[in-house]
Formats: sequence, C-alpha cells, structure tokens
Amino acid sequence: MDFEVIYTYLPYYAEAFLLTIKIGWIGIVISFVLGIVAAFIQHFKIPFFNVLVKGYVEFFRNTPLLVQLFFLYFGLPKIGIMISAQVCGAVGLGLLGGSYMAESIRSGLDAVPPSQSESAYALGMKRSLIFKEVILPQAVSISVPGIVANIIFLLKETSVFSAISLMDLMFTAKDLIGLYYNTTECLFMLVVAYCIMLLPVSFMGSIVEKKSRMKIFGGKRGI
Repeated sequence: MDFEVIYTYLPYYAEAFLLTIKIGWIGIVISFVLGIVAAFIQHFKIPFFNVLVKGYVEFFRNTPLLVQLFFLYFGLPKIGIMISAQVCGAVGLGLLGGSYMAESIRSGLDAVPPSQSESAYALGMKRSLIFKEVILPQAVSISVPGIVANIIFLLKETSVFSAISLMDLMFTAKDLIGLYYNTTECLFMLVVAYCIMLLPVSFMGSIVEKKSRMKIFGGKRGI
C-alpha cells in the first residue's frame, strides 16, 4: 500500500465523492416523493391510478438500473429528448427507488391493524384525524427499516453511473487504475469512500427507527 499514491489521488476521489452524494441524494428525494404518492394510491385503491402504480412498481423493480439508465441516456435522444448525464442519473435512480419506497411505505400502512381504526371510530374520531394521529405514525415506524434499507441500496446503485460517463466514484477508480495501474490503492480508496457515504446513513437509520418505535409503542400513540 503506497500512501503517497493515496494522498495524490485524494482530490480526485473527493470531487467524485461529492458528485456521487449530490446525484444520489437528489435521486433519493425523487424516489421518496414518488414512493409516498404511489403508496397512498395503492393503500386507498384509487381507481385507474392504482393499476398504473402497480405497473410502474413491477416494471422498475424488475429491470436493472443500468438498463434504465441506458434507455434514458441513449434511447431518449433518438426521439429528440436530450438530458445530461447528471439528470439521467438522478431521474433513473429516483424512478427505481420510487418503486421500492412505494412498497415499503404501502406495507407500513397496510400493517396497521384494522382494530386501531375501529377503536378510533368508536371514540368518535374523524377519518382524517384517525389517519393522521393513529395510522400514519404507526405506519412510519413500521416503514423506517425498509426505507433506510432502500436508501442504502440506492446509494450503492450509484456505482453504475460510470456506464453513462458520470465522473462518480466508480468511474474515477476505474479511470485511475487504467491510467496508472495502482489497483490496490484505488480500490482501497473506493471502499473507504463508500463506507464514509453509507455507514452514517445506517447509523442514523437505527436511531430513527428506535426513537420512532419508542414514541409509538411507548404509549404516546395508538389506540
């Protein structure tokens, strides 16, 4: 292990790290918004849109991100739609993540026992208040582990961005290896960069999950 090489390559990895973080989190925000909308449509079984959402979820969960990115980056220009590599990466990640987020959030909503709503109705609570104060807090608590797992999954999926010429971490590592053949140092820095990116998410997710469960099942919420 040549630490002088690591020090020399550090600025390149830092730049690639920031780009990966930026596109990754933009994609995660998009996926979260799509996931919430899709989950609510599925949970309330809104006619017509429910069928569309099911098709969207099944399509994007069963096709690789790489194929989706190729379609967006190389396919759309064939019909006159030109988008940059960064936009392509964020949108592709968002569409893929939205399908996973939708299932995590929907499963949380569906997991709340019907007796919770029935008890609230018996107490004279309005439907909107029941959803806000009884169902939603419990659904969020149940969904947190799945949502955190999806965020980690999506951040790891950013490694395929190099296929559309984005100067992300993977592209930088492969480029430096190809130019200078310092494979060990380049791969070491790549692993460290992904650990720096992902470990805080995992740690914070565990804290959020623990606190949300304490709040819900500690007697502050629920019927």
